[in-house]
Amino acid sequence: MKAITQDAYGSADVLKYVDLPDPVIGADEVLVRVRAAGVDPGVWHYMTGLPTAGRLGLGLRRPRVPVRGSDVAGVVEAVGRNVEKFRAGDEVFGVAAGGSYAELARARADRLVRKPEEVSFEQAGATPVSGMTALQGLRDEGRVEEGQRVLVFGAGGGIGHMIIQLARGYGAQVTGVARESKRDFVRSLGASTEVTGRYDLIMDTAGNRPLHELRPLLTPSGTLVIVGGEGGKGRFLGGFERTFRAYAISPFVGQRLKPLMSLPKLADLEALAGFLADGTLRPVIDRTFALPAAPDAIRYLNSGAARGKVVVTVAPA
Repeated sequence: MKAITQDAYGSADVLKYVDLPDPVIGADEVLVRVRAAGVDPGVWHYMTGLPTAGRLGLGLRRPRVPVRGSDVAGVVEAVGRNVEKFRAGDEVFGVAAGGSYAELARARADRLVRKPEEVSFEQAGATPVSGMTALQGLRDEGRVEEGQRVLVFGAGGGIGHMIIQLARGYGAQVTGVARESKRDFVRSLGASTEVTGRYDLIMDTAGNRPLHELRPLLTPSGTLVIVGGEGGKGRFLGGFERTFRAYAISPFVGQRLKPLMSLPKLADLEALAGFLADGTLRPVIDRTFALPAAPDAIRYLNSGAARGKVVVTVAPA
């Protein structure tokens, strides 16, 4: 099969489009013929070898160098002997086990769900990592409720634009902060772009604002959810310095300061499939790149110009 891999850490120039053996699946795994795979900030950090809080939680570690990509949407090619809920030909999406920028990808059966018929492979492939991050941040850490005022930093990005849609689905009033070139896009999602007063919940996906600037925007009992931290500029740990400061300060103030540690969960993938099916969530695809151009997709995402999601697509076999 063709795949994007690397044998050293660095910029997108280290990525290679190569022939690799087809993946061998285990008894509890599914082989997926990939049609689309989202690009998220964790992909860039894993590529460079920088420490990352990543999609699997706060682990400041240098990652291994596998095939790139985690989001996956495609068609089941084969299933392991213990897998009963899928069969060849099913259209699925979820989280790949060994990289998804490839013609074929492995995935645990409990990390996949069926793709709604009315949803494109590109939209499904854009959803898993960013969608679970948005959902877990809002629902689990943010405890969002109907009628609350929610402020989203980084509102025009892949995670941010999903937070807007899901928060509105929960009945919240949403304001989005984004660079000027993305403000029309944010407003098109139903969010205001005028920051006024205080907010019950702040979702910060941008990673570069200190706590002393964010806390005055919260109500006295409000919640700040810090999503990632790769964009921050702390002296020793970059954006993750905010994370540790939030842990240290939170017990002594009325506000809840909650760093997000996002984990892939089957129940959340199923919830996202429901949101996709009923229209609560519609990932906006800024641009797609064919598999050989995956390095360009990562460069484009890292430029900060994307409105919504960037997706790598794989032509049907």
